[in-house]
Amino acid sequence: MYAECGRVKFAQKVFEEMREPNMVAWNAILTSCFRFGDAKGAETMFGQMPLRNLTSWNILLAGYVKTDELELAKKAFLRMPMKDDVWWSTMIVGFSQNGCFDEAFGFFRELQWEGIRPNEASLTGVLSACAQAGAFEFGEILHGLVEKAGLLWMISVNNALLDTYTKSGNVDMARLRLQCMVMEKKQYKFSVRWKYLELSLKISGIKPDGITFISVLYACSHAGLVDEGCEYFSKMRDLYGIEPAIEHYGCIVDLYGRAGKLQKAYDFVSELPISPNAVIWRTLLGACSIHGNVELAEQVKEVLSKLDPDNSGDHVLLSNVYAVAGKWKDAAALRRSMADQRIKKASGWSAIEVDRVMYSFMAGKKSNKVTEDAYEKLSEVMLKLRVEGGYVPEVRSVLHDIEEEDKEDSVFRHSEKLAVAFGLARQREGRIKGS
Repeated sequence: MYAECGRVKFAQKVFEEMREPNMVAWNAILTSCFRFGDAKGAETMFGQMPLRNLTSWNILLAGYVKTDELELAKKAFLRMPMKDDVWWSTMIVGFSQNGCFDEAFGFFRELQWEGIRPNEASLTGVLSACAQAGAFEFGEILHGLVEKAGLLWMISVNNALLDTYTKSGNVDMARLRLQCMVMEKKQYKFSVRWKYLELSLKISGIKPDGITFISVLYACSHAGLVDEGCEYFSKMRDLYGIEPAIEHYGCIVDLYGRAGKLQKAYDFVSELPISPNAVIWRTLLGACSIHGNVELAEQVKEVLSKLDPDNSGDHVLLSNVYAVAGKWKDAAALRRSMADQRIKKASGWSAIEVDRVMYSFMAGKKSNKVTEDAYEKLSEVMLKLRVEGGYVPEVRSVLHDIEEEDKEDSVFRHSEKLAVAFGLARQREGRIKGS
């Protein structure tokens, strides 16, 4: 009871007073450790258990994943006496959600080698990893696997497939998947073109849900359809009776921010009926960075400093704003502050898929033949763009008060450019898909 109510210390005290705790008590105290975020304590407690059942292993594995202790999760997974589809899916989803896409793909391949039939969670997890990592060719292979196995009736798997195809720019395939779902009278929760979807919904008698509207609002945001986005947001509440979640509010902030309506975005956040989280404020800070609004960016950063003080990305975004405004002293002071607080900027990276192999790139690294090929091709492409196309790099947001030539070199070495250049270099050898 104490563990369920979050009173971990009371739960531990009661447990210690038990003469011979049974398996239920051991599993309960193990769960309470993870709820408190004490992964090390849970590991110690697990080691003291005289006996363990499947529930014990499941609590340990799920707890490590939820507390982002992925290495411990991997070790626990290897120690398990037997592994079922639930544990495989826990690893796939956990690593995917934490951005460890290669590991998620690896676990899915091992699951297949073991001859275990993938379940809804594992398929959704690996498809989500494909969408985020840009492994679109692997996503197409998974689509074939899903269809061959007769698993297209799973709603979340269909949503993940649609997400993968839309993020790859393969709108025709996404639309075809959507049409098949409607024709088969399957429920679905994603749309690329709302008006087409809304008509299909009326014909099929299917009511959209919150996920449908997240996708629609996301599409409006990226297309710059501010009025339409606001209309669908109102329709979601007034016509369909769906109460907005934090994700819907985030989409509206992004909608206003991308369109340059920063004051509207700020007012919207300030008037939210729920407490805005760091992601909401960070979305607004990103918009301030894009549009160069120094005053508002400083206000937003002040709020973020209280919600998530150690996030390096927030400092970098504010540095971007200062750089665009030419406030090099402020940018330098912010960088010194990061150094004093030992806040390190996470290195940006980009990836591209060539013949079902993912290649990752980080700016400034020439450690192997792959990166050397990328730099060589990039130099060729940039020279051609300058000579034949009159290309001039955009250097306003480069965060250093340095010579123009050095700024251009900094822009030139961007990881996304390297990934695309590598794809072009290997284009004749295989098919390319990137992120």
